[in-house]
Amino acid sequence: MTVSQAYPVETFSNEQLEAQGLPTLAALALTDISPRYRIVNISLALFITVLLSAVVVVLRLQPFFMLPDPLLSKFPFVLAGIIALGSGWVIYHLLADVRIKYSVREQDLNLQSGLVFQTLACQPILRVQHVEIKRGPLARLAGLASLQVFSAGGALHTFEIPGLPVERAQQLRQFVLDHKALSAK
Repeated sequence: MTVSQAYPVETFSNEQLEAQGLPTLAALALTDISPRYRIVNISLALFITVLLSAVVVVLRLQPFFMLPDPLLSKFPFVLAGIIALGSGWVIYHLLADVRIKYSVREQDLNLQSGLVFQTLACQPILRVQHVEIKRGPLARLAGLASLQVFSAGGALHTFEIPGLPVERAQQLRQFVLDHKALSAK
C-alpha cells in the first residue's frame, strides 16, 4: 500500500461562485434584545443630565460666594448645552437601541446594530477562545447581562451582545461552550 492510497490527498479547489447562488442576509432571523436595556440607557442619560443641570443651577444660585461676572453671563449657555447634549443622548438611545438585534445559528453568532453606521457582525463559534457574562450594577438592577465572546485575535477582537435577560445570556454562553466542545472532537 502506498502513502497516497493510505491517505487520500484532497485537491485544492477555488472555483468562482455565482452571485445568485449565495445566501441572502434577509434569511437571517434576528431577535430583539430586551426593551429594559433601552429603559436603562435612557434613565441613565436623564439622570446624568438632571444631575449636571442641578449642579450648574446650585452653583449659580448658592449664597456662599459670588461667581465672577464672565461665568454668570455664561450660565444660560452652559445650562442649555447640558440640556441639549442630554436630549441628544436620550434621542440616540430611543432610536439606536431598538436596532440592536442578534441571532444564533449552528456555527456562528450574529449582531446587528447601529443608527447611522449600521453593522452586521458575525462571530464563528469555532474561533471563540472564551465566553463571559458581564453585568454592571444597573444591568443587575434591570435583570440584564451582556454576553462577551472573545475570539482568537486578542482582547480587541471581542464580540458583545448587550441587553440580554440573564437567563438568555446564560443559555447562549452554555450553547457556545457546548458547541465548541463538540467541534473540538
